[in-house]
Amino acid sequence: MRASNKPLLFLLLAALVVAVAAGVLFLRRPATVVAMEIRPETIEEALSVVGRARPTQLVQVSSPNPGQVVRLLHDDGDQVAAGEPLAVILATVEQAQAEVDIAQARAAQAEAREARLDYQRTRTLYERGFAAKAALEAARAGLDTADARVAAASASVRASAERAREFTIRAPMAGIVLLRPIDNGQVVAAGETLFELGSNTGVEIRAEVEEAYADRLMPGQAARAALSGSSVTFPARVTEVSPRVDSSTGGRTVRLGAEGAAGLSPGRSVDVTIVVAQRRDAVVVPRTAVLDATAAPKVYVVGSDGVVRVRPITVARWPSVNAIVESGLKAGDRIVLEPGATKPGARVRPVTPPSAD
Repeated sequence: MRASNKPLLFLLLAALVVAVAAGVLFLRRPATVVAMEIRPETIEEALSVVGRARPTQLVQVSSPNPGQVVRLLHDDGDQVAAGEPLAVILATVEQAQAEVDIAQARAAQAEAREARLDYQRTRTLYERGFAAKAALEAARAGLDTADARVAAASASVRASAERAREFTIRAPMAGIVLLRPIDNGQVVAAGETLFELGSNTGVEIRAEVEEAYADRLMPGQAARAALSGSSVTFPARVTEVSPRVDSSTGGRTVRLGAEGAAGLSPGRSVDVTIVVAQRRDAVVVPRTAVLDATAAPKVYVVGSDGVVRVRPITVARWPSVNAIVESGLKAGDRIVLEPGATKPGARVRPVTPPSAD
């Protein structure tokens, strides 16, 4: 080998050594993981549910008797006064019975007139000595019986009239017609809903809450509400928590009063967030950072030496967006946000998530 080529060879060997060393260093460099530093803060412990607006009073109007709808006097959206007619139900059997009662009353009155004349003739004959006292008493008894029949027939007529008036369906309170599920000519059963009336005294929000969470709700708690699909919120407040649990759903009805909600129409869906309590110095982590959340919750913590370690934690059983950690973490701890990207014992280089301040 010529002497002039030796410097070039040494340079190539040196470059190769540097490249190999750099590759080894690169391969031994700790992997990068996204980690969040725990910073306790004051948070709201809230419950989000979907409710529905409805009048404070809601009445189902039905017919006490079966029959055919022959006249509808109001429709959805109509304002009605208390006692105002809503519909007329035709029941031919009751109408025929009313006619029979009237005819029987007239017959009883005719019999009573005849009995009175018979009694007057018998009394005249008795006073002149041409009739026995027994005949007078018999005529008097016949008159009393006829009068009793008139009274009974008159009572039947009045009862028939009352039954006939029941077939004019009237509004039990002043309000607005929210629903009219019947049509003219339709045959309805006794007790079937003909109209649904809502009061004019205001609108409330009703929601069903799972019994496990409803136990922590009570009247007076503040809430935020928004019409479904809208970002504009308005204040609300819990007014009542039903003590009854619906056996079919396992939920309890919660009523809320809407404060300053203009245009809240009955039937509208409302997103409600009820503020149950506030937690000071609370530790909150994304639920994606928690492993085995239902059985044995744990997180990966990056130590000061850069080594990943498993840390068991206790998570509050509350339906919040992020997990509320009750024990196992403290201020300054760094947890791995994507635990699937590493494993316990690995040496890593933690970096702050892009969304962090």
